[in-house]
Amino acid sequence: MPAAPAFSGLLCRMRGFLLRWALVHLPDGSMPALLLLFSAVNLVIGTAAFVVAGIVSVIAQSLGVSVAAAGQATSAYALATALLAPLLLVATGRWPRKRAIQLALAIFTVGNAICAVAPDLPTLLAGRVVMGLGAVFTPIAAGIAIATTEPARRGRALSVVFLGISLSYVVGIPLGAWLGLRFGWRVPISLVTLLSLAMLVLVTRKVPADIEAPGANLAGVTALLGRPQVFLPLLLTLLYFVAIFCVFSYIGPVLQALLPMSRERLSLTLMLFGLSGVVGTLVGGWANDHFGPRRALALQLATLGTMMALVPFTKGHYAAIVAVFVVWGVAGFGMMTPQQSRLAAAAPAQAPLLLSLNTSMLYFGTALGAAVGGAASSRIGFDHLSWLGVPLAVAGLATLPFGRPRPPRAASSMAS
Repeated sequence: MPAAPAFSGLLCRMRGFLLRWALVHLPDGSMPALLLLFSAVNLVIGTAAFVVAGIVSVIAQSLGVSVAAAGQATSAYALATALLAPLLLVATGRWPRKRAIQLALAIFTVGNAICAVAPDLPTLLAGRVVMGLGAVFTPIAAGIAIATTEPARRGRALSVVFLGISLSYVVGIPLGAWLGLRFGWRVPISLVTLLSLAMLVLVTRKVPADIEAPGANLAGVTALLGRPQVFLPLLLTLLYFVAIFCVFSYIGPVLQALLPMSRERLSLTLMLFGLSGVVGTLVGGWANDHFGPRRALALQLATLGTMMALVPFTKGHYAAIVAVFVVWGVAGFGMMTPQQSRLAAAAPAQAPLLLSLNTSMLYFGTALGAAVGGAASSRIGFDHLSWLGVPLAVAGLATLPFGRPRPPRAASSMAS
């Protein structure tokens, strides 16, 4: 099969690109290596979290349930990450950071193992809940990146940490879909379990025991959420992730409804979508620096909504399907950096907590999107699911003019 060597070569090129990027943009010393390790862990976490989207039909057939029911594996993971992971983040707030990320990866590995041997849907959902709790690794790693990097380079440090999530769409999810469709859905999940265990070993060996970074606490959360500069960006994250995941939770059936594909072509299509996400992550940072977060987000949301409206019209045309989903990926992934920039600017001292809250909104949106998409698929069909996201993108655009920091009263008086 030519697909496997292609994936292997792509993985090597992605690794080389990430290394070159880090050496150019990050501080000297051991910190780039540590951030690259965190990115690799996020690559595994992202793959484990969303690989089920490409093989949901296989899981449903194996467990004797509907595709919509199997799709709730995404909801179970997302809700656990949104609700339980912040609690674990606070509970371990006084722990040494190394011990906290070791616990997170141990829990994540156990959750994957439960999923790999699950005999029925309830056991699979339970394993996904355990995985979601272990996904607290990601905000802890982001907090370490912020605390151990000078302010001028924090955005680039965060982009390295989160780039692993984007890379999971390029390498992990398409390869997992190919393996699952060819050898059965338990194979990619078992492989991810082994990779998660390997990441736990690497973190234990490579992360310094004395690394310092603040832990999260609940002090001031109510006051922060009452500020429009915080509340509206969090609302926007919720809206656009619902829009994206009402489709992406069922991306395998959606693509097959648009155009029946072989497993190799389906994996290739998912890989191209993932590549667009990597490009979007980098372009989003560039757009944020050159145009400001609100202008960047306005363009990205308008593009996302337009692509979601066009998806059903690509039916039967592979080139059009790829073009629409690639532009969708660039716009969708590109919004993360401007969103993080807005939140960090709203309360710099509370940046780790705000990033954690943003992650919660991300996964609430993922869970709601999976639930809405599953409920709607039987009524409007998988090929029309993307239309559900168009009004959500418009609602997101409507939030952007509000919550701007107001200029000082004196400055306003002088200007008038």
